[in-house]
Amino acid sequence: MMTLKDWLGRCPLVAILRGVRPEEVEAIGEALVAAGIQVVEVPLNSPEPMESIRRLAARLGDRALVGAGTVMTTTEVRQVAAAGGKLLVTPHAAPRLVQEAKSVGMLACPGFFTPAEAFSCLEAGADGLKLFPAEAASPAVLKALAAVLPKGTPVLPVGGMDATTMGPWREAGAAGFGIGSAIYRPGDTAEVVAGKARVLLAALA
Repeated sequence: MMTLKDWLGRCPLVAILRGVRPEEVEAIGEALVAAGIQVVEVPLNSPEPMESIRRLAARLGDRALVGAGTVMTTTEVRQVAAAGGKLLVTPHAAPRLVQEAKSVGMLACPGFFTPAEAFSCLEAGADGLKLFPAEAASPAVLKALAAVLPKGTPVLPVGGMDATTMGPWREAGAAGFGIGSAIYRPGDTAEVVAGKARVLLAALA
């Protein structure tokens, strides 16, 4: 199984499809992969999220890492795994959810905001860390954290990330970025999503 670092090494962007519907998710997933984005997250506060995850995982197979965001319970972790999801993302520091994800063979990237939260999640087995909400922090905060976290820990700022904001975070050591509305808003077509993806990838380049 590829590691989270492996996937981010291919492309450091995580497409967060909050609000996506099952009937549109496959076309959007194909558009993202064609553009070069290979990690896709369906937040569980989307319509019928488990069905969207099931369809995405079946359609994209090994071409993408498909998972769930806004996961809040161990039951949801198991449901995501049963649907074919391979990645757990939480909005908060949740060591028990990390442990549950690892027990069912998933990668885990929990949310954190403080060093204490970061280390508690890493001790539970987290594969990476989601700095959230990034708007309330700064690249300087990430640089300071990188000095104390285990070397090579992937940290992904999430919140307010777009083509204009990623640069300073990348310079501070961000391994990747969770991209929400800058990649998908409810109602966006696959073509619109593909266009947004190209803009984001061009900004990284």
